[in-house]
Amino acid sequence: MSNKPDSQNRYRTLAGNIVILGIGQFSSKLLVYVMLKFYTSMLGTSGYGDMTNLINAGSLLISVFSLSIAEGVLRFALEKNNDGRMVFSIGINIAVCGCVVFAAFVPLVGLIPMLAGYEWMLFIYVLAGAIKEVCGIFVRARVSVKLFAVDGIITTVSMIIFNLLLLGVFNFGINGYLWSVILSNLTSIVFLNIVAKLYKQYRPLKNDKSLCVSMMSYSIPLMPTTIMWWIINMSDGFMVTYFLGSDSNGIYGFAYKFPNLAAVVVGIFAQAWHMSAITERNSRTVSNFYSNIFSMMQTVVFIACAGIMLILRPFIMPFFGTEAFAPAYFYVPVLLGAVIFQCFNNFLSSIYEASRKTTHALISSAIGAAANIGLNFLMIPVMGILGAALATLASYLIVFIYRVIDTKKLLYMTIYWVKVVVNIILLAGMSLSIMLLEYGLWQNVINAVIFIVIAAINFKTCVQAVKLILNKKKEKKDNTNETVS
Repeated sequence: MSNKPDSQNRYRTLAGNIVILGIGQFSSKLLVYVMLKFYTSMLGTSGYGDMTNLINAGSLLISVFSLSIAEGVLRFALEKNNDGRMVFSIGINIAVCGCVVFAAFVPLVGLIPMLAGYEWMLFIYVLAGAIKEVCGIFVRARVSVKLFAVDGIITTVSMIIFNLLLLGVFNFGINGYLWSVILSNLTSIVFLNIVAKLYKQYRPLKNDKSLCVSMMSYSIPLMPTTIMWWIINMSDGFMVTYFLGSDSNGIYGFAYKFPNLAAVVVGIFAQAWHMSAITERNSRTVSNFYSNIFSMMQTVVFIACAGIMLILRPFIMPFFGTEAFAPAYFYVPVLLGAVIFQCFNNFLSSIYEASRKTTHALISSAIGAAANIGLNFLMIPVMGILGAALATLASYLIVFIYRVIDTKKLLYMTIYWVKVVVNIILLAGMSLSIMLLEYGLWQNVINAVIFIVIAAINFKTCVQAVKLILNKKKEKKDNTNETVS
């Protein structure tokens, strides 16, 4: 039986995880986008904007009151010398205890005008979301990546069913959407407990105190980091609502949906990559590994963003949005630029996580958050929604510059700057075409030509990525043949 070099095995492991997560998660995310027109028609611009604020607030509260323990569960569950039952139990206990603490602060949430009236529903949302997050992360790290992907599909399908029932049939509006997310998370928790038998892993008492301290010391610095990222990612919606109203925030939230589609594609890559970054941190050839994977990741980002801009006006806007959301197209190119640097920053954060230098991630994200708040206050009153989009782009760019310089102290990684700059210039050309030219034949022709050029520039790296995936499948076949013989 042949022994593959470790350097090849790590690529194949990564490729296998990307394929599995891609099939499961992209298909589930795609279902949500198919439902987008249903949401916009049922909620309108104002309701959609208010719903976006509530969901964004819920995601922040989950991270804060769970102490970002899901990140610790992933980190320590991947280390096989740790007791999986202890890792899972500590994660659940911290998440539940955090939500008990949150219950005392729920009345204060009601004092925030944009969240008033939904405070106890947000509590249930946070409780279900925190437990679901720990269960899903543990299954991904210790049980089966395939099961984690299947759970993503089941969660999304159940949410859509509840949406159709509570929004479409009973017309419960924002309440209906929130309950749909809560019930889908509960469905996921039940499913994972039945299939993965997580209830057998749970030990409510007698947790390993030393492991608990290690997990918390790793996770807690990530909590303020998450808050900083939330400020960059999602505080725009609250500030747009404050300065311009819920209708404008609905348009802004809708515009952000399509750049987030590119982030979803790269996010699948990132989930698989973070597992590899942790498990391969002690490898002698880790520098080349990081450099090669970053090259492949940036190729995915650039082609995904160019593809979205290519079909934005002729297909995406007519299919997904109602007439009230039509102005959203103007802001999509700027937000796509923000997503590019967001993806780059997420990749560089894996260096911090693998090195257990999470405080470095906090410092860089704090700089970006401060820049975002300041720029939002300066630019939204003057430039409206475009000011919020430009502030987000600038914030991510600032963090990227900082992290490129800072991570060199921890790991030397080659970045092919000429290729990065050329791709960004070409995408800027597509952006200007969409934002400044009247929609018609010439705009489509210009964007199609630029897309072809971007695809050609990145073709070689795309071929390498495809070979990586095909080699994974070939290895499985070869191993089967060798075993039989």
